[in-house]
Amino acid sequence: MSTRSHSPVSSHATPMELKPPRPKSVAQRRVYGKRRANAPRAVFDQGSPARDTRSKTQHVDPVENLQAKLAQVTIDDDSTPRPEKHAEPQKIKSKQHQGLSEILSDESSPSPVEDTSDTPTTQSSVESSPEKAKPESTQCETMAEVRICTKDSENHLKITTDSPAPTSESTVEDREKPSTSSDRRRAERKKIIAARQSSGVVYDSQSSDYVRPILNEALSPIAAQGIQKFGSWTSRSANMFDVAKLAEGSYGEVYKLHLREEACRPVVSKSKLAKLKSYGDGVFKVVPLRAKSGPGSKKFTAIDEIVSEVKMLKYLDPIPGFARFREIHVVQGRFPESFQNAWDHYKKTKDDCMNPNPSNKRAYPDTQLWAIVEMDDAGCELEKFAWSSIFQIYDIFWGVAMALARAEEYAMFEHRDLHLGNICIRSTREDGCMDPPTELDVARQPSFSGFGISSLETTIIDYSLSRAELLLTDDPAGLTEVASSDLDKKQLFDAIGQDEDEIMQRNTYRYMRATLYTGCPIEREKVADIPGIWAEYSPRTNLVWLLFLLQSLFKNRKPEPSPAQPQRKALASCSPNKITPKPETAKWKDQNMAGSLVKERQTKDMHTGISRLKQTLEDRLKAVLELLDLEHGHEDMCCAADLVAYAMDSQWLGEQDFF
Repeated sequence: MSTRSHSPVSSHATPMELKPPRPKSVAQRRVYGKRRANAPRAVFDQGSPARDTRSKTQHVDPVENLQAKLAQVTIDDDSTPRPEKHAEPQKIKSKQHQGLSEILSDESSPSPVEDTSDTPTTQSSVESSPEKAKPESTQCETMAEVRICTKDSENHLKITTDSPAPTSESTVEDREKPSTSSDRRRAERKKIIAARQSSGVVYDSQSSDYVRPILNEALSPIAAQGIQKFGSWTSRSANMFDVAKLAEGSYGEVYKLHLREEACRPVVSKSKLAKLKSYGDGVFKVVPLRAKSGPGSKKFTAIDEIVSEVKMLKYLDPIPGFARFREIHVVQGRFPESFQNAWDHYKKTKDDCMNPNPSNKRAYPDTQLWAIVEMDDAGCELEKFAWSSIFQIYDIFWGVAMALARAEEYAMFEHRDLHLGNICIRSTREDGCMDPPTELDVARQPSFSGFGISSLETTIIDYSLSRAELLLTDDPAGLTEVASSDLDKKQLFDAIGQDEDEIMQRNTYRYMRATLYTGCPIEREKVADIPGIWAEYSPRTNLVWLLFLLQSLFKNRKPEPSPAQPQRKALASCSPNKITPKPETAKWKDQNMAGSLVKERQTKDMHTGISRLKQTLEDRLKAVLELLDLEHGHEDMCCAADLVAYAMDSQWLGEQDFF
């Protein structure tokens, strides 16, 4: 990890700027650390990026091989006009990255075939010439005859295999005779069926062209073929999943699907049910898209902002501590019943439902476009979790810090919006319990550095305001694409806040802006906006947010529950006829008492050791507060990687914790 200094920059860079390769580009693309649960849906698990059209081990059909050779034959006849198409064909992505739509769709559906409706009626034959001349009487070989004909305004490719080819005495007229009825029936059985189009596709060329940059980021053919009807997209899983709303924000809302195993067992094959189980519970971020024109063109999320976020999701997918991407969909229409019921239930049971009702036609028109980002479930939002143990605080803070350090080295990443709602936590225990570790848990799980004792795993989510440099892997020159968002247009820096936590968060936005513009986070005078400056790299903003995180963790810490004391048994009444114990019994009691004294001494030593460890971890985090202090902090701290390197040098973290 290298230390990067930052100086104020005033260049007018565009949000999606292409830059020449940097000398350390290869080192910056290294992924540090390993995931505890490495999901098979990772975008780059089998290569970067996943764009293979078929598996390398896939069997090659001889008929398909023949078609590929015939495709090289050019027929100069454009007499038949080509029908108009509403959407351009999409490339087929790897089935390794199946989204929910692909798993629920028919697995046996044929692969897409190019439309041949403009091809005139033609006959051709392919023969193999012998290496050596043979007598005419014995010259006999198999001939494959291919006919392309027009029938009912559609062209079907027919392939027939005849018996021994005619000898040299046969004429050209004999070869061009029409085939028999049996040959035609055999060819009908071998004809290639056109690709099945999804019945839920919206055939609107203008809308499809408008959202085409989003569709180009999809991984599956179903999601990439075009805009889908919201109701049709949901109907594929309506009887198999229960929908629940998890959270909401200014970007949109987050929903989760729970598999109804008992309901789908009778109607779903065992293989498909196994896929649904392995797929696990997914979350869906539903984002309303800004309209191209009209009333909705001044609000909601722009197309380029969603594209930027999805590109970062796909690119940062391999990094431990970052969200795992599955798929991106574009749908149109009103909320279907399952999602609307989930929204109504959230409104009744939660007090933070601020977004307008999706059924309100004044808020969302019938033609509203939505982007649905499909991801792995990262757990509970930190702002909804009650932490109390120093072991929990230690793991949460350093888990986020190490994830940021990895992303800085991998993609020159800045999150720029790392409040408690954009950090998710989940337990790595088998039972999923997120309670503070007991003293027995601490004793059973020794840690050289003190990291990892709470069994909490952190995940950074929501890159809508983030910045990253994405290496264009398909570009031989090694150019990088800067994905960022202009935060000066977001109205983030003038709000004050209503309570202490919100005031601290709003101040952090201003500290971050001052860091980027002037290099001094506590600069109170607001500098005039500079177009394109948010595309620049200023990793010290990650430290500004880490300071906010640590302050919030200490400020909102709940009282730690006292360890449960063993209940004493009630005293039994003594018998007046108590018999004096035998010598053997007295000896056994003495040994038992000695053993209990040893256990008591060990327990006391364990209590002392755990208390000392707690105080050590607390002192380390307080030292971090001093290092990150905006006014008197360590002047050489320029990025999260610097902080992690400092912690490893001070043995606050071990190499095994990061690498």
